Amino acid sequence: MLKQRNEKKRNQTRRLVVTLLACMALLTTACGVKQSGTSSTQEPPASQSSSTEKTAANSSGEQNKPDLRGKRIALVMQFNTGTFSQQYLEGVQAEVKRFGGELTTFVAENDKAKMASQLDMAVNQKFDAILTDHGDVQTLEAGVKKALQQQIPVVAFDALLDVPGVTVLEQGDEQMAEMTLEQLAKDIGGKGNIVKVWVAGFAPMERRQLAYEKFLKKYPDIKEVAAFGAATNNTALDTQAKMEAILKQHPNKGDIAAVWTAWDEFAKGASRAIQQAGRTEIKVYGIDMSDEDLQMLQDKNNPWVATAAVDPKDIGRVQVRYLYQKLNGEETAATVKLEPVFIHRNELPADKQVSTNELSQHIAGWSGSKQGEQDWMSEYK
Repeated sequence: MLKQRNEKKRNQTRRLVVTLLACMALLTTACGVKQSGTSSTQEPPASQSSSTEKTAANSSGEQNKPDLRGKRIALVMQFNTGTFSQQYLEGVQAEVKRFGGELTTFVAENDKAKMASQLDMAVNQKFDAILTDHGDVQTLEAGVKKALQQQIPVVAFDALLDVPGVTVLEQGDEQMAEMTLEQLAKDIGGKGNIVKVWVAGFAPMERRQLAYEKFLKKYPDIKEVAAFGAATNNTALDTQAKMEAILKQHPNKGDIAAVWTAWDEFAKGASRAIQQAGRTEIKVYGIDMSDEDLQMLQDKNNPWVATAAVDPKDIGRVQVRYLYQKLNGEETAATVKLEPVFIHRNELPADKQVSTNELSQHIAGWSGSKQGEQDWMSEYK
């Protein structure tokens, strides 16, 4: 009997242990499901994952968008002589201001060694971007390459630079020369003696000279009887003095039929000399246009009758736009050519003086160029 009771107790104990083990197993399984549900490695539903990735991508795009405001811009100029250069500078200043930048201008006063030093200075001072105005390869190349090595973008104006990564603006110089020379030939009947005022060593002058050489071949009855020109700190006055001397060397009516000048500072000086000498039969043809030039062109007593030009303010504005394209990480063309217009006295009002700001009312294509403008630039006012 005692043996049966002990066996019964053992069976009850075994059943209790089995029951307890089963309960513990259930409890453990239940806890495991709960922990898995709160784990940080849990994959979100597909729709939630897509939304998260999209938000992250948008956030990254905003963060990667460059902030172009507050950029320090250097402008290194070979010279700032005459109203053309001054109006060009106004265009640069206005466009840099539009983008919220800070402009510092260096003027070398026609000293090439000084210009090279100023360019090097701009690089060493770690400007965010650099503009150059004129200058030749020997003056600019080393400094420009140094700038590019330091990830400083460069956009040049009127320089014979061929450095990968640099954008160079030019005015369509051969076209401007052709426009004015063809008008000269028409006005003198394709024959006569002319004077050329030109200077070597400048990219735009070299391109204009190419057109002049073609012109002389095209019109063999047009002869060059004198040629001179120098870029100085007072180019117009120096040109006037030299032109006065040439008029004395050719004192008779018909000795000189016309004067062709490759720069507006030359046109100013030559025109003043001719007007003061009373040689009204001699007409002047020039290149470039500023407010001062326009006053002379509209004066019926002034010998300067025609010119070809690009709005100097437009040049400055377009150059800055290409610089900011580079700051925005965009690829820009190696060469950008600005389209010139031809301006003759006969196309201008005879009863009122106009400024270059009003010239577009009389000359189609003048000013307001949109070259270099990008859609994203509209946010800059």
